[in-house]
Amino acid sequence: MTYDIIVRMKDSFLLSILIGFVGGIFFRSLFNLGTYFFLLPILIGWAVFIFYLLQSERNKNIVFVSLFLLFVGLGIFRFDISGFDKDYLSDELIVRERVLAKGIIIEEPDIRENNTHLNIRISEIGQIKTKSKENVLIIVNHYPQYKYGDLIELNGVLARPENFKSSENEKESREFDYISYLAKDNIHYQMFYPKTKFISDGNGNVIKEKLFALKNSFIFQIKKVIPEPHASLLGGLIVGAKESLGKELQDDFRKVGLIHIVVLSGYNITIIADSLMGVFSFLPQIFSLSVGAISIILFAIMTGASATIVRASVMALLVLLARATGRVSEITRSLFIAGFLMLLHNPTILVFDPSFQLSFMTTLGLIVVSPKIEKYFGFMTERFNLKESLVAVISTQIFVLPLLLYMMGDLSVMSVFVNLLVLVFIPATMLFGFLTGVFGFFSTILAMPFAYITYGLLAYELKIVDIFSNLPFASVHISYFPLWLMLFFYLLLFFVFFFSNITSGNPTGRPTQLKGKAS
Repeated sequence: MTYDIIVRMKDSFLLSILIGFVGGIFFRSLFNLGTYFFLLPILIGWAVFIFYLLQSERNKNIVFVSLFLLFVGLGIFRFDISGFDKDYLSDELIVRERVLAKGIIIEEPDIRENNTHLNIRISEIGQIKTKSKENVLIIVNHYPQYKYGDLIELNGVLARPENFKSSENEKESREFDYISYLAKDNIHYQMFYPKTKFISDGNGNVIKEKLFALKNSFIFQIKKVIPEPHASLLGGLIVGAKESLGKELQDDFRKVGLIHIVVLSGYNITIIADSLMGVFSFLPQIFSLSVGAISIILFAIMTGASATIVRASVMALLVLLARATGRVSEITRSLFIAGFLMLLHNPTILVFDPSFQLSFMTTLGLIVVSPKIEKYFGFMTERFNLKESLVAVISTQIFVLPLLLYMMGDLSVMSVFVNLLVLVFIPATMLFGFLTGVFGFFSTILAMPFAYITYGLLAYELKIVDIFSNLPFASVHISYFPLWLMLFFYLLLFFVFFFSNITSGNPTGRPTQLKGKAS
C-alpha cells in the first residue's frame, strides 16, 4: 500500500512536470508575448510554492500546481532559445537576388520523384565567410548526385518559403504551414535549381558519413537483384531509404492507410530492436544490453534520425535501461519521457512536425487502447499474430484518426483490413530483405534465393495496395475538419481511456510489455 502511494506521488510529480513543459512549448508555439514573458509563470510558480511552505496544514496538490507553472515557464524559455524565430541571413538585399554561395550538405539527400532536396548549411556568401546556423533548402535535379558532407558552390536566387494549399479546389483545400515546418529545422530560405559545382567531400561527421555509405552500399546490393518499385519499398522498410516510390504509388498507400510502412517507422525499428536484442542474448546481460544500445543509436543515425525513429529509438533505449537496472519497463512512462527528451532537444516539433505528432499518437493509442479492447477479440486466432496485429491496428487507428482528418481530411475506409493483410508479412519481408542485402556483399548468386522470397512478399504487398486502392470507396475525403473538433475527440478519448485507468487505481495505465508493434 505504501509503495503504491509512493509510485502515485512520483507519477503525479512527473505528470506535473511533463504537462507544464509541453504546455509551455505549445503556448509559445502559437503566441510570442516577448523575450522575458517566460519569467511570469516561473515567478507565479515560486509564489505558489512559498504559499505552500507558509501553510500550517500543507496541501500537496499545491506543490503540483507550483511545479506545473515552473515548467510552463521553462517550456516557453526552451522554445525561445530554439532559434525558431531567428533569421540568420536576414539581409533582405540577398533575397530575390542571384547570389554566389558555398555550403555543406548537412543531411542525407532526399530523393523525390522529379528532383532532389538538399539541406545546406551556408558557410560563405560571395567572399564573406559566415558562422551562420541558417540552413537553406536547395531543390536540384537528380544529376549530378551529391551526398552528405559534400561542400558545393551554389549560384542561384534565394527565395522565402511559402505556405501552400493541399488541393486546387478551394473548398477542399487545406493550407499547410510550410514556412513553420521548415523553420523548425532553421530553414528560412529556399533556392530552386541553382547552378551547382562540387568542391570537396568529407566535410561532415565521420561516423554519419560511414553509416550513410554503408546504407547506400546495402541499398545498391538490393537493387542488383530486386527490381523497382519493390527495391525502393524494401529500402524504406529496412533502412529508411529516402527514395521516392512515385507520387501515384504513394497516393495508393495513403488511400489504404499503409503510408507508414513506405518509410522506416516505429513499427519497423521495434522489429529491428527486438532482433538486435535477440542476436546478442547469448552474451552476458550487461554486455548484450550495451551492444544493443549502441546498435540502436547507430541504426537511428544511419536511417536519418527522423522524429519517428528518434522516438522509437529512445523508447527502445529506455527499455534496455530498465532491464539493466532490474526495473520493470513501464511503457507509458517511457513514451512520455521519450517525447520529453525529443522536445528538450527541439521543442518546435510539437506543433510543426506532423511526423512527430502522428508517431506519438500512434504509439500512445497502441499502449492505452490495446489492453482495453483485446478481450473483445477472443474469437480471433493467435496464429501468425493475427489477433495481435488486428488489436494493434484498431488501437492505433482510434488514436491517430482525428489528427489525420485534421491534417489531410482523408479517411481510409479499408485501412484496418489492408493493414491486417499486410503487416503480418512485414517482419518476414524485412528479415529476407536484410539477408538479401547482406549476402549481396559476398555474392549475387548467394543473395538470389533470399531475393526471390523477398520479391514474392513485396509483390504480394504491392498487389494488395493496388487492388484496394482502386476500389471506389477505398478512401473518403472530408473537406473540413476543424481544430476544435479534433481537440474535442482527443479530450473524449482522454476521459474514456485515461479516466478509466485512474478510477481503477492505475493512473498511468502501466502494462509491463507492449503488445503489437504498429508504431
